[in-house]
Amino acid sequence: MKWLEFFTSENLIDLGIAIGIFLLFLLFRKIFTKYIFSLLLKLGNKSPTHFFTEIFMAFKKPVEWLFVVFGLYVAISYFPHLNQGNAFFLQVLKSVYIFLITWGFYNFVASNSILFTGINKKLEFDKDNIIIPLLSKALRFIIIAIALTVILQAFDYDVTGFVAGLGLGGLAISLAAQDILANMIGGFVIITEKPFTIGDWIVTPSIDGTVEEIAFRSTKVRTSADALVVVPNATLVKEPITNWSRMEKRQNSFDLTLTFETPQEKVETAVSQIDYLLKNDPKIDQESIMVKFNKYNENGYNIMVYYFTKTTAWGENLSINEKVNFKIMKLLRDESIELAVPTRALHVQAPKDIQEMMQESMKRGSDQ
Repeated sequence: MKWLEFFTSENLIDLGIAIGIFLLFLLFRKIFTKYIFSLLLKLGNKSPTHFFTEIFMAFKKPVEWLFVVFGLYVAISYFPHLNQGNAFFLQVLKSVYIFLITWGFYNFVASNSILFTGINKKLEFDKDNIIIPLLSKALRFIIIAIALTVILQAFDYDVTGFVAGLGLGGLAISLAAQDILANMIGGFVIITEKPFTIGDWIVTPSIDGTVEEIAFRSTKVRTSADALVVVPNATLVKEPITNWSRMEKRQNSFDLTLTFETPQEKVETAVSQIDYLLKNDPKIDQESIMVKFNKYNENGYNIMVYYFTKTTAWGENLSINEKVNFKIMKLLRDESIELAVPTRALHVQAPKDIQEMMQESMKRGSDQ
């Protein structure tokens, strides 16, 4: 039988040598990982930028597999009935080498690598910036595309038609995905112009809430009802955006109406005293204070109170406003100044015949 011819003493010796060579390269791989790679990491950590450390970490797994592939290649030279110079085998081997190199560069351009960390620090991008992940994905796509092209060429495949096909396919996809492209452009505008960042409270005609995530296609906003709304970026860039988190202070304004019975002197006192207590409050912005007797209401004299607190926190602003209200309440009580209560006087006029009857009745009563 033909398969029995394989188990000759010569073939078994060659098979043993091939297996031994392969196991030897596995041992080299173990030694490299445990000793040589650790030494390289220590040397790389001594550099000020840790650039070489990142390279070593990116290519660690590919190099480990390189020992396996190269060991397999050397072992095959002793393996019976296998031709090391076979064209297809060499093509596969070349493709594997390209794959391992691609794997290393793919790891190196990760968004958290030192390459993009340095760019992030130099350009001072915000924590929510998504340009770095986008650049990382774009570079990874380019690396994979180049590797795929080289591998296809290694198998004698004409990549010209393949690239042309990609161009036509890309055109068809772009026409069919105009909304996606519009959202991506909107995301790019949001990233570059930065009308808001993660954690900002924004208000638009379509949404009111806190920004939780900014992506290239959409932005996630948490509303006051704790609902998560995904808004397409193309919609956001077309709408006016009010970013309340960008304000440096909060506005407060209200009106006080004093009764018409209040003397002019007391009206002037109320205006001056309210202005004084606001100007002596360190939590109130001094440049924005306005206390004026500005108009006559239907039921009294109107005093406008307008000021800004130095805080942007809603709860703290409410507390400051509450303390101001209590101080004004005490001031008015101490000065015996009353606030006007909205009232309406209702005059009812009886019909003419009823008026005549009432007059005759009153006349009779007086005659008696």
